[in-house]
Amino acid sequence: MSQHVFKRAGFLAATVGAAGLLGAGVASAHVTANVYGPQPTKGGYAAIVFRVPSEEKDPVKTTKVVVDFKADYGIGSVRTKPLPGWTAEVTKSKLPAPITKDNGTQVTEAVTAVTWTAQPGSELKATDYQEFSVSFGPLPTNVDQVEFPAHQTYSDGKVVDWNQPTPAGGEEPEHPAPTVKLAAKAEGDGDHAAMGANTASTTGEQTEAAATSDSTARWLGGAGLLVGAVGLGVGAGATIRARKATAKSGGNS
Repeated sequence: MSQHVFKRAGFLAATVGAAGLLGAGVASAHVTANVYGPQPTKGGYAAIVFRVPSEEKDPVKTTKVVVDFKADYGIGSVRTKPLPGWTAEVTKSKLPAPITKDNGTQVTEAVTAVTWTAQPGSELKATDYQEFSVSFGPLPTNVDQVEFPAHQTYSDGKVVDWNQPTPAGGEEPEHPAPTVKLAAKAEGDGDHAAMGANTASTTGEQTEAAATSDSTARWLGGAGLLVGAVGLGVGAGATIRARKATAKSGGNS
């Protein structure tokens, strides 16, 4: 095999490896609400992951994250996924007036906040991000999207509010509030509780699959770089042997 083939193989492997690492993705610079399963529907249940990056310089760390649930959404139930090193607390508040859901149920007390607090040693460093998973509902039926203002507390006492609405023009503000769009309610969609359970299960599986895919992409990227390096090394070795053979042949002629 010629040295050109070796060089080309090494170059292609290195390119694939670099693409794999780039394709693995980077955490967003904003606090975001991400849906991994089917899009939540109006009046249904949702399973969402709030992704929180830590942006202050070392040694300042993120110690607490609070996500607000607007009282007028009338969300009566929230479940949090256990997260090692963090405690979660759901806050409920009595409503000024009951909210009547589509099925006739009256909500007199609604979830207004979820607070995650880091235990010592689990705070987020400047290069870290964390994902906080929740499932909740029933969702409101009179809005096309739901906003969840978030508040990020750092170890130096600084609090960053992610609570600015995105204008109709689409220009993203400096500290946008995490937002989730709602799909129209499907015909015959009456069992909201069952849908919520299925959505939460699907989301959990897809979240794990996304994490596995991310790890696989990084592994393949590293493997590609290694193969590329080996290919270049073999190509260089072939070139040296070819030159020695040429020199020897010339000396004997």
